[in-house]
Amino acid sequence: MATASTHTDARAALTDLLLTPGLDLDEAADRHFAPDYRQRTDGSWANRPEFLAHIAHLRTVVVGGSVEVHDELSSGDRYADRHTMEVIKTDGSTVRMEVYLFAEFASDGRFRRIEETTLLLEGADHDRNLGSAR
Repeated sequence: MATASTHTDARAALTDLLLTPGLDLDEAADRHFAPDYRQRTDGSWANRPEFLAHIAHLRTVVVGGSVEVHDELSSGDRYADRHTMEVIKTDGSTVRMEVYLFAEFASDGRFRRIEETTLLLEGADHDRNLGSAR
């Protein structure tokens, strides 16, 4: 979990949530997301339980991948980044999405709110909703 003097970031959170086999979902979430966490992806809001249902679903279809951060800014309780998430799915296909993310930190350095927009760079048309699929 982040401390008051440090903040989490998108790469660390995504790595723990999706790219670290064996790491318990609740433990990964508690490291990076405040209890009152909420997220808007491509216009759809999710509270923390809905977000965790989304991640639990992704864990059943993602077997590997990587996160490449292109731009990252942090100031006080605000954070923004532009990153590319590449995932390899259980069927062997690859999905690449560019993500534009704006966030607010809780006082302990974990994410309290994220608002993001995704852009499909590679993958099937039905992969466009991967950022919010449950």
